[in-house]
Amino acid sequence: MYLLTYILFIHSDSSGDIVMTQTPESLALFPGDTATIRCKASSSKEYLAWYQQKSGQAPKLLIYYASTRASGILDRFSGSVSGTDFTLTISNVQAEDAGDYYCHQSRSSPHTVIQSNTQTSTR
Repeated sequence: MYLLTYILFIHSDSSGDIVMTQTPESLALFPGDTATIRCKASSSKEYLAWYQQKSGQAPKLLIYYASTRASGILDRFSGSVSGTDFTLTISNVQAEDAGDYYCHQSRSSPHTVIQSNTQTSTR
């Protein structure tokens, strides 16, 4: 069983604060399951990115502009948006998917700065 964890992300820019709320806070999965991570934004712009970070490693960009996969990212990872609700879906979850997942939004463009971190574990 694998545990994926998420954080609350707050980004401030010249236009004001954008508050990102991810749910659930943690998710335990079996191999082959589907993971669904939701992010509620205070802005409806689609400049949202999803990142994965594993222990001791740099964050990896998975999805940008809400639904575009970054280069080299498997099609098991997909992003979607409806209004201010953003979703990251990981199909056929594998052991290597365990880690921390972040959403981030700006009113102007995607950012690559990770502002905080959480710990995760595998079971």
